[in-house]
Amino acid sequence: MRFTCEKSMLVTGLNITGRTVAQKSNLSVLEGILCQAATGLSLTGYNMETAITYLIDAEVTDPGACILPAKLFGDIVRRLPEGPVTVVVDDNYKVSIRSGYASFTISAESADDYPDLPDVSTGRAIRIPQTALKELIGGTIFAVSDNLSRPIHTGVKFEVADDAISAIAVDGFRLARRTYHLEDPTGRNLSFVVPAQGLKEVEKILTDGDEDVGFTLGSKHILFQMGGATLVCRLLEGEFLDWRRVVPTNCPIKLTAHVSDLASSIERVGLIVSEKYKSPVRCVFSNQVLNMRTNTTIGEAQDRCAIAGDGKELEIGFNVRYLADALRAIPSEEVVLELTNGLSPIVLTPAEEKYDYAYMVLPVRIKNG
Repeated sequence: MRFTCEKSMLVTGLNITGRTVAQKSNLSVLEGILCQAATGLSLTGYNMETAITYLIDAEVTDPGACILPAKLFGDIVRRLPEGPVTVVVDDNYKVSIRSGYASFTISAESADDYPDLPDVSTGRAIRIPQTALKELIGGTIFAVSDNLSRPIHTGVKFEVADDAISAIAVDGFRLARRTYHLEDPTGRNLSFVVPAQGLKEVEKILTDGDEDVGFTLGSKHILFQMGGATLVCRLLEGEFLDWRRVVPTNCPIKLTAHVSDLASSIERVGLIVSEKYKSPVRCVFSNQVLNMRTNTTIGEAQDRCAIAGDGKELEIGFNVRYLADALRAIPSEEVVLELTNGLSPIVLTPAEEKYDYAYMVLPVRIKNG
């Protein structure tokens, strides 16, 4: 095998595919990167759960395939001088790497033992802008559960309808839902749950450009195609929470707040709250103002934020971090706070019609006084 490509492109491919190379595995080949040279160069990292393949423009003079040691090969390429890099692999899997005056010789392995990737190529892809998928993931993934006793909730549920795609995440204390409305009908009705770890890798690859991303659903896997990168990961199985049933509707109290002002106040009163000294923020929703106070063994903090509407002196306690996470994910300048009573969740919805999201946070019991 022999190929030549630009160092910058090779570094990009190694950085992307290296994230799914197994750190430690009973199969030593999974600790390497599968390198296949044909009409161009293809790099693959796979940990038996998630695989990323990245295509690179390269001049291939001798097609072939091998498994390169991921860390060593990556370290070498990153330190090479800028410009073309030539890689030659002989029949004994001795690898020669050259760029400028720098040269290295390392060992590779046969590609024959590399496991086959899941085949999800037979389905019909659904295409949306990369920015839209990035917003769906970023607007929900923070609310995914880390409780492995309910594996289904360690992922984000996607619901594909003819005219919209929704992403939903829950962790037992909060819920995040973001919806993207499609210009072209999908002609599909799908529901599936993607592991958070796989979506984090997708989010890192996505750009803010105008290009589309396509995703194809298989029986047990999903494939995302983003420019030169392809990611395949296993779907989660199980019964996801019936989120429509738990999100309150027709809440009697509706208040409006500026997102930036409310987020700043929440973050300030949360400064004395830590993982060690957990304490809820006590919120009193009055007429045109929200008063906040929290108290821990570190000290006490108070703040207030202007709101539009009368909260009728409703007092509720909330986890500071959960409120802050939701506010950071809100894309609009203003948000509607929907409330029922001191024991019901707060629901944050958009004040502007062009956005479609909902964030629900369960209350925390607070002591009197």
